[in-house]
Amino acid sequence: MPVLVMKFGGTSVANLDRIRRAAKRVGVEVAKGYDVIVIVSAMSGKTNELVGWVNETSPLFDAREYDAVVSSGENVTAGLMALTLQEMDVPARSWQGWQVPLKTTSAHSQARIEEIPPENINAKFGEGMRVAVVAGFQGISPEGRITTLGRGGSDTTAVAFAAAFEAERCDIYTDVDGVYTTDPRICDKARKLDKIAFEEMLELASLGAKVLQTRSVELAMRYKVKLRVLSSFEEQSDEAGTLVCDEEEIMESNVVAGVAYSRDEAKLTVQSVADRPGIAAHIFTALSEAGVNVDMIVQDISDEGRTDMTFSCPTDQVARAEQALQAVKEKGELNYAELLADRDVAKVSVVGIGMRSQSGVAAKMFKVLSDEGINIKVITTSEIKISVLIDRKYMELAVQALHDAFELDKAA
Repeated sequence: MPVLVMKFGGTSVANLDRIRRAAKRVGVEVAKGYDVIVIVSAMSGKTNELVGWVNETSPLFDAREYDAVVSSGENVTAGLMALTLQEMDVPARSWQGWQVPLKTTSAHSQARIEEIPPENINAKFGEGMRVAVVAGFQGISPEGRITTLGRGGSDTTAVAFAAAFEAERCDIYTDVDGVYTTDPRICDKARKLDKIAFEEMLELASLGAKVLQTRSVELAMRYKVKLRVLSSFEEQSDEAGTLVCDEEEIMESNVVAGVAYSRDEAKLTVQSVADRPGIAAHIFTALSEAGVNVDMIVQDISDEGRTDMTFSCPTDQVARAEQALQAVKEKGELNYAELLADRDVAKVSVVGIGMRSQSGVAAKMFKVLSDEGINIKVITTSEIKISVLIDRKYMELAVQALHDAFELDKAA
């Protein structure tokens, strides 16, 4: 029988009533003739509670035991979902990561999936099981210890299963009814997209859109897994939600598909460093070793052999960045006049595969921001995106103005 993967996030399984509602959706797909693999998250708020217990018990915790504790939330949901399906006379059983087995690296709390052998689950399908309810977010290391995949890892679990079992589709059920042109909470003209290309979704996810986890989109793009984002709270049809697919499957699209934003950004400037080979390597090696997530990078024009280096990072990593660069300076490996940190910035981006073939997007974006009196601090571009750093107080205005200017409320 064809295989369908269905993933239910924390809000979709937040209590027994919602688990029953999700189970009914699974039952509908079983009735259509699918063997279904259901990936479940922990009930809403449960993972945060478990993480809090770990931190309270052992602030300098053993990462292996951390994974053992925080993965338990998904186990509870998987068991309850299987029991609910059994009550509906749907042959189902729960699977923990190690039982599949979902094999991962040994990087506890940030493990990466290495292999999902399909034999165990396929054997049970052959014996009459119709639904395998798999605990998301978790796997097993080569040492036989439970691992977790990082926050949002259940999305990645779902896509990986869809690839391993050559599923017809992977449906991601969440608390929104699809992917929008921007955040509807900021722009009331935001429009739900029927389809979006993998590359556009990957950019939007990495730039702040929280509908799908970035790693899950990377996997889907690599293995050509059709993804559909749906609401678990609304009536469904075959055309519901947003389909994330190959660019070739989209007949016509707007030049810009969406506007993304990231509120918690900071801009740091290393003033007056020597303009010579190796300086950038010193700066960004130190930041990398300190675990600082550097995004946008700009180097100023050299003046008398000195230059300024500006970069952005999440606001909660500024202190780490300052400490890392101060340490390099004290070792004599890097000489700079001052390190300036601006914590009141936001990143706003426009994304669209249509940029490849149409010029003028950057000019239009900058004109729109200029007309609104918004100063641009840093610019970066790629083939299908343009990102700018601006003062945070103008973020919502910028998103709304760009959404209007590119007429994203209208379909192509």
